[in-house]
Amino acid sequence: MSLRDALRIPAAEITDESVYRERRRLLAALSVAPAMALSGCGQAEPPPPPKVALTPAQARSGFRTDETLTRFEDVTTYNNFYEFGTGKADPSKAKRTLRTSPWTVAIGGHCAKPGKVSMEDLLKGFKPEERVYRLRCVEGWSMVIPWLGVPLADVLKRFEPTSQAKYVAFTTIADPKQTPGVAWPSLDWPYREGLRIDEAMHPLTLLATGLYGKPLLQQNGAPLRLVVPWKYGFKSIKSIVAIDFVETMPETAWHQAQPSEYGFFSNVNPTVDHPRWSQKTERRISGTASKLFAERIPTRMFNGYADQVAGLYKGLDLKKWF
Repeated sequence: MSLRDALRIPAAEITDESVYRERRRLLAALSVAPAMALSGCGQAEPPPPPKVALTPAQARSGFRTDETLTRFEDVTTYNNFYEFGTGKADPSKAKRTLRTSPWTVAIGGHCAKPGKVSMEDLLKGFKPEERVYRLRCVEGWSMVIPWLGVPLADVLKRFEPTSQAKYVAFTTIADPKQTPGVAWPSLDWPYREGLRIDEAMHPLTLLATGLYGKPLLQQNGAPLRLVVPWKYGFKSIKSIVAIDFVETMPETAWHQAQPSEYGFFSNVNPTVDHPRWSQKTERRISGTASKLFAERIPTRMFNGYADQVAGLYKGLDLKKWF
């Protein structure tokens, strides 16, 4: 049974239509407003990251979990991908308009080897590996997914980023014929995301090409997406067409739309609530006939990857730089 066929969602868990429509009107207005500063405070850039040493054994300890996997049917029918609709079921119901072959990624910014490369050349010589990661969304739901991909660091090193590359910026395809949702100004298209360079080079960060041993489907970000397991799901940008090495913190789509709700770092943090709801607990997608979600469970710091990534943020005020 897919989530589309779930019997019933409790009324308390359904957003009132008037609230939903007002939120969309707000997003549309914000998308055409001047971009706001990346932080609500005067400081434009966070302090420089500390130098952190992570052993291979520490890194590998984050690649697996004994938690129950979310069903393939649920992973592929309950999605956030506004380019194919704003409802959770919309992306899986959308027409298959995305042309994933050939696929080209533009590499630019502060690197020695910029240019446009095919997906085949981008991944040439790398053997995809499977990693089981949790995906935690800012709305309070989560999944456990066996991803297939290659370490992002290995790919980025091929383009030889310079010392000026402090951040990595990513861009999603925005073609009205292939991604018809961009005709509606729910966000300022194209969708953009970014990471600090040390986050992008971290061993846990994955450039994903599949899940459950199969190529990514359109609704999951085919043919190439990011997976950053210690951050909220919207940081794991889908259908990537451009990667740029930049010196200053790049503006991102959700931050531009609602800066008080979606910070640049967006680390999973139960002590920092979203302005409109708590982040202290989460609901694992259950995919059962009787209910859509399992019971609430406590949210873990950095989504359970504190042993691997907490050192990246030593000395950083995580409430200020949320």
